[in-house]
Amino acid sequence: MKFLITGGAGFIGSNYLYYVTNKYPNDNFICLDALTYAGNYNNIKDLEVKDNFQFICGDITDREFVDQLFKKQNFDIVINFAAESHVDNSIKNPSIFLTTNILGTQVLMDACRKYGIKRYHQISTDEVYGDLPLNRSDLKFTEETPIHTSSPYSSSKASADLLVMAYYRTYGLPVTISRCSNNYGPYQFPEKLIPVVISKALRDEPIPVYGKGENVRDWIHVIDHNIGVDLIVREGRVGEVYNLGGHSERTNLEVVKTILKQLGKPESLITYVTDRPGHDLRYAIDSTKVEQELGWKLTYNFEDGIKETVNWYLNNQDWIDNILSGEYKKAYKNRINK
Repeated sequence: MKFLITGGAGFIGSNYLYYVTNKYPNDNFICLDALTYAGNYNNIKDLEVKDNFQFICGDITDREFVDQLFKKQNFDIVINFAAESHVDNSIKNPSIFLTTNILGTQVLMDACRKYGIKRYHQISTDEVYGDLPLNRSDLKFTEETPIHTSSPYSSSKASADLLVMAYYRTYGLPVTISRCSNNYGPYQFPEKLIPVVISKALRDEPIPVYGKGENVRDWIHVIDHNIGVDLIVREGRVGEVYNLGGHSERTNLEVVKTILKQLGKPESLITYVTDRPGHDLRYAIDSTKVEQELGWKLTYNFEDGIKETVNWYLNNQDWIDNILSGEYKKAYKNRINK
């Protein structure tokens, strides 16, 4: 089969490509990425030697380009990882989130309809459900939890999910959606909590923590997330939503202190800053559906996963340095100029 993986040069998409290109040598995977600020060609350049991988630079919002790509490649499966995803950025500039996350999804699905793909899969987020109270640990998000968004980011992802289901119900497009909790692991752009803490701690810089650090997130290793996505795409029921959670709830402050302890850095680096507007209190995912229907199981617990993740960043400090310096933006240009 031939797969189109959009946003494949980003954090989750690149990890997915390493997983599937190794697991399925007889399938072909085309990575489409616009290489905006969070898309990093360095994440996937090592895949270029593989016979079942190809990288194409392009934007999912470019309708003519996408149409010609589908016409030429004859894809079987489309998995849409492409998204603007940083909540703080969505608060500052919502427009690009609406353009990429909603209209880009529409462009892809229109091409899927036109060229008759076998499955369109939408990568979504638990943030579409809103948040849960801190004092109700018994409550978790299920696939039946009503959508109740808090930020322009989560609103754009929820809008895309609704559009995906509308294309299923109206046009019969074969779709699935996965909604995951907070991911961690290699190649995460240093604007998200864990890589921010690591990069700043290594430089003995103040580490900003919103409010009192009491907000709770459910953490899932990116490999476990991608194992789940692969199962859903290949075995999941068309027209269904599946939740993927890590069963690893931690306050933001707990996560920061765990990383500082591993790095041997003092907690005095923690600096409490004014809380984010509309900051969700708690996320927690119920993954019962995907576990029972598809046999998905976690392979990482948070304690082992965070140690491995911190060690990856320690062993790849040049990767962070290239991003902080802006050098990473030249990687693809250097490749095509060779």
